Amino acid sequence: MTDVKATAGKAKKIGGFSFSTYMRRYGTLYLLLLLPIIFFIVFRYTPMAYILMAFKKNNIIKPPWQVAWAKNGGFEWFIKAFRDKQFIRALRNTITLNLLDLVCGFPAPIIMALLLNELAFKRFKKVTQTILYLPHFLSWIIISGLALRLLADNDGLINILYKRNTGNPDAVIPFLSKENWWIGSYIAFGIWKEAGWGTIIYLAALTGISPELYEAAAVDGAGRFRRMWHVTLPGLRPTIITLLIMRLGYILGSEFDRPMAMGNTLVTNVSTVISVYVYQKGINGGGQFSLTTAVGLFQSVVGILFLFGANSLAKRFGERGIV
Repeated sequence: MTDVKATAGKAKKIGGFSFSTYMRRYGTLYLLLLLPIIFFIVFRYTPMAYILMAFKKNNIIKPPWQVAWAKNGGFEWFIKAFRDKQFIRALRNTITLNLLDLVCGFPAPIIMALLLNELAFKRFKKVTQTILYLPHFLSWIIISGLALRLLADNDGLINILYKRNTGNPDAVIPFLSKENWWIGSYIAFGIWKEAGWGTIIYLAALTGISPELYEAAAVDGAGRFRRMWHVTLPGLRPTIITLLIMRLGYILGSEFDRPMAMGNTLVTNVSTVISVYVYQKGINGGGQFSLTTAVGLFQSVVGILFLFGANSLAKRFGERGIV
């Protein structure tokens, strides 16, 4: 009798089905999952073996596990990076630009989503959403060309109009040639490109807020602004916290195409971020692959620490977090 019960228990161990029945019913889904699993194994996890290059002598001919350890217990390249003024400058620029992106760019899609949610005409709302989404699909090469045509000192459209209005042919707004002006232009174009796309998540979250809450607030005499403040924003709070944690985890991350395309020789002191530094030292004639691997590893580890730190802080304030 005991053996029969044990057999019956084994037959119903996956969602109430036997293993063979379960695989006949859901096996196709696992086959579809096989391709992304192979992708992650080949292109994400297998290359992790080459993290060893950060602790080995600079040699790209042999596999890293066959190369001798670097000096100072394998930490030669980390020490060299933190003694390099160019790396310190790239680290400073990365943190500065990402913090400005966070402070100025993170609230933009939230504000846009709130404004779009208040539009009464659905057709106008759809057209507006489409217009806001479109810049996301432009590459930074195209956007840098637009920036050059609009903001260039001599023949940029804005400066041409500015010279005509002032009547001074030498009057110039140095959008792309002065460091502070370039940082402002860099952040502004980043917001313009991605803010509309970011509203998608918040608009989706808004659909989960019960209409009864708005009706109850209206009955209590709350106007549009009060309903937005006391109903809409609290409903968006979990989404805002989750996305904020993910952005904080990227505080030391850096795009390559954006600063590389937007930068120029006049503003390298503020436009050179870690990704550009890695490109210059490792690929563009530098050949210091162990050094750049160490820099990339440092960047990833600090990003993970920021991610877990922000997640822990969110949980202390009563939010769910992401882990």
